[in-house]
Amino acid sequence: MTVASAPGKVYLFGEHAVVYGEPAVPCAIERRATVRATKRDDERIRVQANDLSINGFSVEYTEGATEESAEFDVPHPLVEAAVGYVDGAIEQVRDVLDASVGFTVTIESDIPLGAGLGSSAAVVVAAIDAATREVGIELSPEEIADRAYQVEYDVQDGQASRADTFCSAMGGAVRVEGDDCQQIGDTPRLPFVIGYDGGAGDTGELVAGVRSVRETYGFADETVSSIGDLVRTGEAALLDGDLQELGRLMNFNHGLLSALGVSSRSLDSMVWATREAGAMGAKLTGAGGGGCIVALDPSPASGTALQYTPGCESTFRAELAHEGVRVEQP
Repeated sequence: MTVASAPGKVYLFGEHAVVYGEPAVPCAIERRATVRATKRDDERIRVQANDLSINGFSVEYTEGATEESAEFDVPHPLVEAAVGYVDGAIEQVRDVLDASVGFTVTIESDIPLGAGLGSSAAVVVAAIDAATREVGIELSPEEIADRAYQVEYDVQDGQASRADTFCSAMGGAVRVEGDDCQQIGDTPRLPFVIGYDGGAGDTGELVAGVRSVRETYGFADETVSSIGDLVRTGEAALLDGDLQELGRLMNFNHGLLSALGVSSRSLDSMVWATREAGAMGAKLTGAGGGGCIVALDPSPASGTALQYTPGCESTFRAELAHEGVRVEQP
């Protein structure tokens, strides 16, 4: 058995626009998905999820045929997507080996499923690393990121970007623009506060919605371009350690995402609660539609405000994860 873990992420800036080649700056956070991979004597794949913000499920299958036993407290399509991500990860391992091989895969995660914190990317990255190491192959984080992106691209019907998987594999703050992915060094301490509404947006549906709006209205295309310009300004503020400017730009970014139709009442309520509590800035993170917001606030005020905000199910602090994918002790 080989064990690997990979971090989740928040978007400082740039979600949705990154799909159209604009830059984005995601940051890895110390919320991790841990995957245990054990090579089997047959070619079957067994997936056991002990905690993906659901009661747990197990699936055993071959050649895409699945048999499930589960209790779900998230929408069933999210479970199907989770299996699809693991299936894709194993296919990447088979591609590396140029041979069919079976695995028993156990997933544990403290990243809410479908909440905009990069749960799928973390699972895929950790699964590829654990399974390849289990068969005696060690891939570089860059190759793991590339292979994980191919999995997300396929599962999300060609609407994924490299941002989530690169950030999870590499750790820290990163900049992604198309196929150009770079780590950002010397970033300041970022006092992230996360609010979670207990929901989950459908990434594919939300991305498709933005695509439709962008194709229908010219000003929506300009909104996407404006997010790209905002990211470039924000990257400079990040390198300068100007947290006040980062906060102002986060507020602006949330407004642009709301204009594209990917926010929700619960997300807006949490964003405004943290701003009114004194946060330097706050925005939704990820695809939207439900899930999480991220605020910049070194004080406890934002967390306290979120605890009393209708629609907020939980809140927590999240430190920047400087280390990406890594091997863990069994």
